[in-house]
Amino acid sequence: MRNTQKGLRDRYRDPSKVSALVDLIRREAQGLDLPLHIMEFCGGHTHAIMKHGIDRLLEGVVRFVHGPGCPVCVMPMGRIDLALELAKRKEVILCTYGDLLRVPGSGGKNLLSLRAEGADVRMVYSCLDALKIAKENPHKQVIFFAIGFETTTPQTAVLIKKAFQEGVENLSVVSNHVITPAAIQHILNAEELREIGKVRIDAFIGPGHVSVIIGIKPYTYFAEEFLKPVVISGFEPVDILQSVLMIVHQIKERRAEVENQYRRFVTYEGNIKAQKLVAEVFELRKEFEWRGLGIIPYSSLKINSRYEALDAEKRFEVELPEPREHPACICGKVIRGVALPTDCRLFAKVCTPSNPIGSCMVSSEGACAAYYKYGRHLITA
Repeated sequence: MRNTQKGLRDRYRDPSKVSALVDLIRREAQGLDLPLHIMEFCGGHTHAIMKHGIDRLLEGVVRFVHGPGCPVCVMPMGRIDLALELAKRKEVILCTYGDLLRVPGSGGKNLLSLRAEGADVRMVYSCLDALKIAKENPHKQVIFFAIGFETTTPQTAVLIKKAFQEGVENLSVVSNHVITPAAIQHILNAEELREIGKVRIDAFIGPGHVSVIIGIKPYTYFAEEFLKPVVISGFEPVDILQSVLMIVHQIKERRAEVENQYRRFVTYEGNIKAQKLVAEVFELRKEFEWRGLGIIPYSSLKINSRYEALDAEKRFEVELPEPREHPACICGKVIRGVALPTDCRLFAKVCTPSNPIGSCMVSSEGACAAYYKYGRHLITA
C-alpha cells in the first residue's frame, strides 16, 4: 500500500510532466490578457503552489490570488476571544485542534499562554478525543471548539450524535464550521472587497478536500451566474498545472464551466452519506463573520434544535468587549486576495511562525506561513 501511494505521488510530481505542462500553458496562453488572475481557494493549494515553485514557473502568465481557504485564518477575532473566555473558567476543559491554540486574541494572548497560566486547554487530533476526555472528567465541563470547512464538519456531527446517544451531559460544542460556496459568492458579489484595479479574478481553482464532501454540483452557480471558470484540483504539481491548463482552455474558448481535474477522489454529487449526517445535526446560521470578509449571510453552521443541549453557546453565557485587531496586521487583506503576505511590514520581521501576530502566519494552511516556510520573503525581483 505504501509503495502504491509513493508511486501515485511520484506520478503527479514527475519533473518531465511538470516541464511539459508549464511549456504547454505558456504556449496556450499566448494572446490572452496576461497574467491571468486565478484564485485558489484552499490553503492546501497555496502551500503546494509555494512548495513546488509553481508561482515562479508560471510567472508572467498566472498570478495566483490566495483566497480565504484556511479555516483558522478566517476565524474572526471575536470567536478567538470567545474561546479564550471559555478557557479561563475553572470548570472548563477546552479542546480544539492544534493551529487554533496559537492564534492571538484581542489582548495578544492565545490559548497556549492561557494554558501556561493554568487553564485546562487541550489539543486534540480527533474531535472524538473530546468525548473520551469528558467521560474521564465527569465533574468538568468539556467544550470542543470546532472549526473547519465542509471537510471536518461530518466528524463534528459524529461527535455530537455520539455524545447525545450516550447521554454525556458534560460535553458541549462551539460550532465555527463555515461553508465554502457562500464565501466564493460573497467575493464575486462584493467588488469593493477586491479593490478593482488592484486585483481581478478570472477563474477559480476549487478546493479538493472540500469537494470530496460537497461534490462539484454547488459550484455550477458561479460558472453560470458570474461567468467564471472553476476547476476542482488535486494538490500535487501535475494536478495544479493540469487545472491551470484547463482554465486557460476555458478562457481561450470563452467558456465558463465547472470541471473536475481531481476525478480520482471527487464526484459530481460528493459524499451523500456525509452530507446527510451534517444535515441531521446542523442548520444554517443567518449570518457569520469571516476575518477579512465581514458578515456573510448563511455562511456557517450551528447546532440544530434537536441537539441544542450540546450547544456550548447556549449552555454558557459570555459577554465580550468589542474585539481589537492588531493595527499593523493585514491578514484581512491577504485573506480576500487584495494583498500578498510580503506587502505586510510585519511579515518575516515582527511576525514569524515562532511569534505570529496574525492568523495567516499561525495556521499550517495560512498564506503568510506558506510564504515564510518556502522563502518567498527571501526572493528579490
